[in-house]
Amino acid sequence: MAQLTALSGLGREWFLAAFMVFLRVGAMMALLPAFGEQTIPARVRLVLALAFAAVTMPAVVDRIPTMTSPLPFLTEVLAGLLLGIGLRLFVHALQIAGTIIAQSTSLSQLFGGIDADPLPVLGTILTVAGLALAMALGLHVRVAEMIILSYDILPAGGIPLAVDVADWGTGQIGHIFALAFSLSAPFMIASLIYNLALGVINRAMPQLMVAMIGAPALTLGGLALFAIMAPLALGVWVAAMGEFLTAPMVSPR
Repeated sequence: MAQLTALSGLGREWFLAAFMVFLRVGAMMALLPAFGEQTIPARVRLVLALAFAAVTMPAVVDRIPTMTSPLPFLTEVLAGLLLGIGLRLFVHALQIAGTIIAQSTSLSQLFGGIDADPLPVLGTILTVAGLALAMALGLHVRVAEMIILSYDILPAGGIPLAVDVADWGTGQIGHIFALAFSLSAPFMIASLIYNLALGVINRAMPQLMVAMIGAPALTLGGLALFAIMAPLALGVWVAAMGEFLTAPMVSPR
């Protein structure tokens, strides 16, 4: 009985450590790209969170402190939300880039999106293609590595400084907007040049119906440019997300 009592005490500590890992992973899973999409049923996301927790638990069990108050549970949720938000912003980068591209090519009102938030069709294509590419390149493995790495950056039970979190958040949001504009820059430049050319033609030939001729040509050219630039843009996006997975809490330059 004494041995069983000792084993029950070890089981209690292990259960609390597993619960803390699940809190971080579960909060992160709510925002994780591909795994945390609103189109995925809640039960499937719960199973995925349990699977990630089971994978990362053996590697971080020695880094979980002894529980003396409920505060560490709250800090684990906060750490998971920070990591999940950082990854979710990369999906927003694709959505912003797709919206800019659709506006530049006069395709912003064509069909709709499959996400909870309506998107132009080009934004939906970019988002789905980016998530599929990330999964094909082993996003699940990189996420598990990042969760394990996060215990060195955000120790279990520790409270990050508000100033550090604010600096990281503003830097990450600025980086995401810069990335979105970089992905859509060829379309904005091409649209600007094309519309300037149409303006010159309209001034030279006022009797020509420039809008009737220019709008279809702009759409066709935009689709052709999208077919060429989308693979390159997705390569840049995957590289940027890979840098975040390697160093999640480092403010981008």
